[in-house]
Amino acid sequence: MPNAPHPETLLKHLRGELPAMLATLAEFARCESPSTEKTAADRCARLIAGCWKRAGVPVQVIEQKHRGAHLRMIHAAESAARRAQLLVLGHYDTVYATGTLDKMPFRIAGGKAFGPGVFDMKAGIVQALYALKGLEQLRARLSKKIVFLWTSDEEIGSESSRRLIEAEAKRSDAVFVLEPSLGPEGLFKTARKGVGEAEILVKGRASHAGLAPEKGVNAIHELALQVAKTREWNDRRRGISVNAGIIEGGTRANVIPECARTVVDLRALYLADMRMIEKRLRSLKPVLPGAKLEIRGGFNRAPLERRLSAALFGRARSLAGRMGLEIGECTAGGGSDGNLTAALGIPTLDGFGAVGDGAHSAREYVVVKTLPERAALLAAMLVNS
Repeated sequence: MPNAPHPETLLKHLRGELPAMLATLAEFARCESPSTEKTAADRCARLIAGCWKRAGVPVQVIEQKHRGAHLRMIHAAESAARRAQLLVLGHYDTVYATGTLDKMPFRIAGGKAFGPGVFDMKAGIVQALYALKGLEQLRARLSKKIVFLWTSDEEIGSESSRRLIEAEAKRSDAVFVLEPSLGPEGLFKTARKGVGEAEILVKGRASHAGLAPEKGVNAIHELALQVAKTREWNDRRRGISVNAGIIEGGTRANVIPECARTVVDLRALYLADMRMIEKRLRSLKPVLPGAKLEIRGGFNRAPLERRLSAALFGRARSLAGRMGLEIGECTAGGGSDGNLTAALGIPTLDGFGAVGDGAHSAREYVVVKTLPERAALLAAMLVNS
């Protein structure tokens, strides 16, 4: 591709930007942005938007009524293929409440940068910013428009951002998701399970457990039978997991319980299995005479199947090799916004973000030396896609 800097050149340049990358990461981490606190999230959105504006990138701030603003940045291609587009996707919200910094301050020690949200996933946003800056500084000519989309509610289900993500993905040739990688090797997530929750509600009939048990219909007993049935759907080999995580029912030990419920976590690695599990859920029938069932919910994110990421990962591995780096891949049990784009049939490569560990915990960190490596790899993918 004309005017495409060699991957080694990108890496060398971005290694020189490491101090600036760390300074930007410190800014982002010290601006707390819990998903459920709109004022704090909006403050972080303004900070991130300002950094991108100073880099000369147009920023669209998409305000939300109950959540933080979403950010959409566009780098327009100079070539004739203006309608072609790549999407770089991530989120700036975290699971940490305001005030977490008091006991978990941003710090650098032992080659690691610690702080709330640095791994999941503010370092990914920093890497994307400097990847684009590097391409600009090296005068790379991009053949496709690049859209960077940073959302505010991924950690709580992407309710306000889902339509925006899906609309942008439909206009894109490929999606690069800046969620953190997996493990010390920085594995890319080339497959993710589809995830969801279902609620099974049982209505029985109350009665005195001692005087007239025959007049009652025990909702807990019925629920136990249904939970045992769903347990049989688990298939570790195929990546299917069905886990009853919440059980509620009954009022007193001497009362035949009239109501009971369970909330079931659902995961499947393949779309066909996801549909099979949902069909089985809807087909559940009461076992005990007089019991009634109601099923709510189901899968809310389809699987990211490897067939939609394989070609992109192959290209990334080749470019990494030209930088003297090795990258690997894995299957992740959790979902991300990458599941949403893959469900539309758009080639999607996830886990492009930081290398580190401890997401959602007090020990969350990123490996400092890998920041320019991942930024350089993203830059190489943007200019070679």
